[in-house]
Amino acid sequence: MRTTNYTDFRKNLRSHLDSVTDDCEPLVVSRQGHGSVVVISLESYNNLTETEYIMSSPEMMEVIREGRRQMAAGEGETVDLDNLWK
Repeated sequence: MRTTNYTDFRKNLRSHLDSVTDDCEPLVVSRQGHGSVVVISLESYNNLTETEYIMSSPEMMEVIREGRRQMAAGEGETVDLDNLWK
């Protein structure tokens, strides 16, 4: 995870934001006398909130665990991704 200070962040705002979105890597901005903040891309944020939503559902987590158990036991089924939505 990259880090910078507030002054550098402000001075190079565009390049820092481009870097965060292009690399999907968070940026920690430290602020003297205040708490640090983390800048993340919208894509990363959406991934985090989706994961949080899925993990907050005991039913969904049980489906995932059962799928993992089936795959480990060799009970998985091969799916042709090209025909999945047809």
